[in-house]
Amino acid sequence: MSINGIDRSQITAMMAQIRAAAAKMEGVQQPVRSAVSPAETPKIDFAEALKASLDQVNNAQSASKKLGEQFALGDDRVSLSDVMISAQKASISFQTTVQVRNKLVSAYHDIMNMQI
Repeated sequence: MSINGIDRSQITAMMAQIRAAAAKMEGVQQPVRSAVSPAETPKIDFAEALKASLDQVNNAQSASKKLGEQFALGDDRVSLSDVMISAQKASISFQTTVQVRNKLVSAYHDIMNMQI
């Protein structure tokens, strides 16, 4: 069945991926299921998922800074390529977080401007 040009199986697969990512953030590996009834769907706390995501971004930035400092101090175990890759990973994760924030703010404004 197609909903606005999107196949229902694609939506179901995307929801399974989102559930798996949320479970991974909580530290619990669950198998990816293609069809989950609403009664079986685990409740995900938005605040905890957001905090876990922000903690991952913070950890990536801290690791990048630490590698940069080690390289600057002349540590032979750290190469320039490691420093640059770490910096790019931190940058991409930060940019992704900013884009998610922008989408959330936009959705909030759309909801607040709805007519009742």
